[in-house]
Amino acid sequence: MASVVERGERDSMARAMEFGIQTAPQHVDYPELLAVWQAAEREGFDHAWTFDHFIPIFSDPAGPCMEGWTTLTALMSQVPRLRGGTLVTGNSYRHPAVLANIAATLDVISGGRVEMGIGAGWWEMEYEAYGIDYPHVSERIYAMEEALQVMRALWTEERANFSGKFYTIRDALCEPKPVQQPHIPIWVGGSGPELTLRAVARHADGWNTFLGPREDYTQLLGALEQHCETAGRDPASIRKSLAAPLVIDADPAKLETKLAEAAEQRGTTPEDVRKRALVGTPDDLAAQIASLGEMGVDHIILSLRAPYNHDELMLFAREVIPAVREAGF
Repeated sequence: MASVVERGERDSMARAMEFGIQTAPQHVDYPELLAVWQAAEREGFDHAWTFDHFIPIFSDPAGPCMEGWTTLTALMSQVPRLRGGTLVTGNSYRHPAVLANIAATLDVISGGRVEMGIGAGWWEMEYEAYGIDYPHVSERIYAMEEALQVMRALWTEERANFSGKFYTIRDALCEPKPVQQPHIPIWVGGSGPELTLRAVARHADGWNTFLGPREDYTQLLGALEQHCETAGRDPASIRKSLAAPLVIDADPAKLETKLAEAAEQRGTTPEDVRKRALVGTPDDLAAQIASLGEMGVDHIILSLRAPYNHDELMLFAREVIPAVREAGF
């Protein structure tokens, strides 16, 4: 993937399916985290992501958890090609003017490789622990929608101004500007059909959510199309990514064991993992991803948990990705 490209040029290109990894920087030491990013770089993945939490989620909250943007900056300094982002930044944790400057600086340092993933925030335990206001979800989404406008203004205007219910900036500077033009790509994460997808249609370059039942995703796509119609926007102009755990083996007989192990690691059932993960042989997964491509998905992000299985990552990269490409995606 080119690191710097005009947005119009990018949108005019035929979109090949892109592949990434997400590695939560929790319950892991930095060398192990760096090693899996370097593996993704070597194996030809397109992008990699951290997350934005200060307390481990879905696991022991007393365990270690490195801050997402700091970790992202360190990792991107040591992988020269991968695009990178935080999937997704909790809007409430930083003023958007501060976040805009953080992202712009990293975009300059990385040579134009930053992706801005952002969401309304949801991990209530963090809000309570750190004394951050936790209003109703609708208020958090409205605030995020304003934040997207603040960041875009700072990235594109010499002196930015914005006056809203939640944020106000006056003649605000953000220098140096991001390398990417007209601005850093914005991905909104979430699955709320009314407010979140409306924000996507109005302000985002891409939309990320988690893999789930196809009928649920079809309904969300329909909601996005309706919001795009209201906003006067072509739904095809919005990139679409799905994040999912990976359960893969070339031997079908080993999949059930691996599925049980994945369920135990995530504190759920094998049946639930099967609904929300990419599960199968390389041929199975290539067919699954091609079917998602037919629905308009153009980014697949593998949600990986430590300890990382480098053999499985290599198997996916060397057999699944080429097969998806051969299928025309």
